[in-house]
Amino acid sequence: MTGPEIQTQPDETWRSSWREFPWWLIAIFTFLALMGLLILRSINFNEAFKFIVPGIQVTLYTTMTAFAIALVLGLLAGLGRISRNTAVRNIAITYVEFIRGVPTLVLIFTVAFVIVPPVSGALGVDNRVVTANTRAIIALAVIYGAFLAEIFRAGIESIHKGQMEAARSLGMTYTQAMRYIILPQAIRNISPALGNDFIAMLKDSSLVSVLAVRDVTQLARLHAGSTFRFREAYLVLTFLYLTMTIMLSLLLRWYEQRIGKDRG
Repeated sequence: MTGPEIQTQPDETWRSSWREFPWWLIAIFTFLALMGLLILRSINFNEAFKFIVPGIQVTLYTTMTAFAIALVLGLLAGLGRISRNTAVRNIAITYVEFIRGVPTLVLIFTVAFVIVPPVSGALGVDNRVVTANTRAIIALAVIYGAFLAEIFRAGIESIHKGQMEAARSLGMTYTQAMRYIILPQAIRNISPALGNDFIAMLKDSSLVSVLAVRDVTQLARLHAGSTFRFREAYLVLTFLYLTMTIMLSLLLRWYEQRIGKDRG
């Protein structure tokens, strides 16, 4: 090996490391650090932060509760999508395509004010006692249940058909084979996609502020409207959402890498 060839290898390694370095993460952390300094040192930013930050509890509660319900709806609809029963399969497809064909904000209004009242009446519940937060949770769950249905369907179909045939040949019923053999593998495969949808729901939960749910977005709107400090209110709101989503994204990346190592 000649001298010039020896010298080019460290240069190529350095250039590759330079290109692959997560500069985007540095930029985001720089923004978060600057916002943190503003909140600590500026009275206006500090007031906005103290007024808005209690809404995180409502935001997280709404997101986690809605996502838990959406998981159940998505699993049922996903199983319905691959069902051999024509009626069940078409009902599941109708649900998924209907939700995917209507904007999220329109669906939130529709579920909250059109679907919830008659359903609560049929269940013997006074519509007036159904809170705005409950309506928001139901709306997000119904909407994301359709998105998760496609993820579950893809995950189940990614498992080789031979595993179902082998389970049935061992005497398992279809339900037992799906529960103990297929679904555990499918859920493991789609867990990163489920994590991405959870982050997406966390961001979309900002839309429930239109129902007057006192989440971080609604509190930011109230603070901006009462003080006319729009810059402080919405920069703090951006700071809070970005902090939550970047932490979840990094956690999801770590989980994906761990899954990759386990598979390797």
